[in-house]
Amino acid sequence: NADGLDKLSLITQQLIDFGIRAGERILIAVIVFIVGRFLISMLNKFVGRLMDKRKVDISIKTFVKSLVNITLTVLLIISVVGALGVETTSFAALLASAGVAVGMALSGNLQNFAGGLIVLLFKPYKVGDWIESQGVSGTVKEIQIFHTILTTADNKVIYVPNGAMSSGVVTNYSNQVTRRVEWIVGVD
Repeated sequence: NADGLDKLSLITQQLIDFGIRAGERILIAVIVFIVGRFLISMLNKFVGRLMDKRKVDISIKTFVKSLVNITLTVLLIISVVGALGVETTSFAALLASAGVAVGMALSGNLQNFAGGLIVLLFKPYKVGDWIESQGVSGTVKEIQIFHTILTTADNKVIYVPNGAMSSGVVTNYSNQVTRRVEWIVGVD
């Protein structure tokens, strides 16, 4: 009977030790997450101010800000998982293989990402231009990582994928100072 109590107290002690170690890991992971979110917001503000000082085009500014935010959030998730005690090298390998699978499944989004880079690099249009593409026309409100946001004349918001914008026909009506408008009027 005393031997059974010794085993029970040993198991209880092991459970308490495990609970304390798990609690420490969870507490550290929560602290890493809170500090990481704070640092990400500070870095986002810093990048925004840096681009404001250098008078970067608003199209590039929104694109870079969303890219920086997504990249830092992925790094924060990896750090939190590492603080929880999961082996980050195996986690990184798992993320890489999942990234390949997701990349193949979302090849259209990768095309949109590359299209966003092409749009920002060659600048066929910029924020504030009135453009027509993919059967819609409107004012460019934002150029993001995966799509361009247009506001139409009747105040609709349209999201057009950047892959289609970089590989399709885009008519930019704001590019020239003057524009010819042709009206056909019937006379009796």
